[in-house]
Amino acid sequence: MRLPSKRIIACLDVKDGRVVKGVRFEGHVDAGDPVDLALRYRDEGADEIVIYDIAASVERRTIDYQWLARVARALDVPLCVAGGIRTIEQGVACLEHGADKVSINSPALERPEFIDEFADVAGSQCVVVGIDSRAAGGEWRTYQYTGDAATIRRTPRKTLEWIAEAQQRGAGEIVLNCMDRDGTRDGFDVEQLAAARKVLTIPLVASGGAGSAQHFSEVFAGADVSGALAASIFHFQRVSVAEVKAAVADAGFEVRT
Repeated sequence: MRLPSKRIIACLDVKDGRVVKGVRFEGHVDAGDPVDLALRYRDEGADEIVIYDIAASVERRTIDYQWLARVARALDVPLCVAGGIRTIEQGVACLEHGADKVSINSPALERPEFIDEFADVAGSQCVVVGIDSRAAGGEWRTYQYTGDAATIRRTPRKTLEWIAEAQQRGAGEIVLNCMDRDGTRDGFDVEQLAAARKVLTIPLVASGGAGSAQHFSEVFAGADVSGALAASIFHFQRVSVAEVKAAVADAGFEVRT
């Protein structure tokens, strides 16, 4: 049986209309215009574009739908968006303005029933649960409001338990962002991702730590994730999406061409 292709995903963290990137959620620097970057990654062969409005949850607002529509019209690859989406109406509005999937993170931690409600209306295939996680006290814990270092706070939820609950509630995909690797370019946290993979039957996307094309092959081999996401190495042109895909294919994994 032919295995599903591994997805290479480009991530754009947006603040005040610009793409930004930091290290472990601190020291954000400007990385460019979101539409320009999204189009570049589309042309390089990205399987999906993810856009996070990283200030929305903290500022108690949601993503700008008209801006989203302009981005979506320019793309012909799947688009996932996140940013302060707390209600079914807001999630549906994102889909109506061109998003293919909606990712929820801090709002789901605030009210887990939102996952069930949104999945019932939009279908699980449209519902992504993003999880920011790091080791604390000898185990992995979830964090919220991670768009700014000043607002980050640890929640009482253990990462693996929250992943299992999100799946049970109707999430169609999990994006696990390993915070201690974020922006470091030291490689994905294969140990944590492999542990997450064991409790899931739905797709898992790796996030945090990509620094080379080889890192993608390593996480596909070591954690069997469905996709891997990167930001800074693409933004600052350390490696292209096309080069990552070539390396992953050379390592023996199926990729879309």
